[in-house]
Amino acid sequence: MRDSMTRPAKDNRFLIVTGLSGSGKTVVSRALEDFGYYCMDNLPAKLIPDFVDLWLREEVEIDRAALVIDIREPRFLADFPEVFREIRRKVPARLIFLEAADESLAKRFNETRRPHPMAPRKPILEGVRIERKKLLAIRRMADEVVDTSGLNIYQLKDIIAERILRRKRPRTQVVLTSFGYKHGLPLESDLVFDTRLLPNPFYVERLRTRTGKTPSVRKFVLSSPGTRPFLKELFRFVDFALPRFAREGKTTVAVAVGCTGGKHRSVVVAEELRAHLKAAGADVRIFHRDLYK
Repeated sequence: MRDSMTRPAKDNRFLIVTGLSGSGKTVVSRALEDFGYYCMDNLPAKLIPDFVDLWLREEVEIDRAALVIDIREPRFLADFPEVFREIRRKVPARLIFLEAADESLAKRFNETRRPHPMAPRKPILEGVRIERKKLLAIRRMADEVVDTSGLNIYQLKDIIAERILRRKRPRTQVVLTSFGYKHGLPLESDLVFDTRLLPNPFYVERLRTRTGKTPSVRKFVLSSPGTRPFLKELFRFVDFALPRFAREGKTTVAVAVGCTGGKHRSVVVAEELRAHLKAAGADVRIFHRDLYK
């Protein structure tokens, strides 16, 4: 048997998730599965101690478990408080309680066109208020109370990762690609920027066969009229957009920078953007797709 007494006070390997109907328990369960938890939904409270005993056995290869239990289980209110005290004597289980404002919960039920389980033939807000009152004692037992009002699924997942599991949010990776429009757009791009409004080194005889990786082409592009203002606006927009992509749960953002052939202007501008993002601490990879075509 695992030695539960040696576990730290905030051991996250056994979680119980409960809370108000419509507060996001299903979203949290799926998030925990993504983090490597074995999740079980709506297990009767009386069976939780048996599940804990099974989980503690060495031959059961489940390192982390999460149970979602709520008022759908008929004897939840009557049985759960004593059951929770019992399992706490065996493992340092943590109780996570999800809630949201009345208006947020009512809106979610209206959007899904589902009746509230506490008042299936009454206004949704009445069911919300009845359930909130019934769950007050269990809310007081919780180790963490999470208000999900106004959160989308990605924001809620971030809260679970950072606040409950104490994991740092992974940095969003930026994949920069320079390309030539005559060879086609990179189809996977999230953002595309066109540098064809800048003077073209192709029409300078001594630069035509060189690329944006050479100092002479780089100097020509960066010293051309309009390049610096273009870069200033480009940096400002990217700095605005990337944190918002991250808040929506996007872990990789593909940014494409194009010119006519993909050898001169797009290469220089993509390298400048890479340097700007790296200086800000971003995780950046860069590819020059058409440099040698």
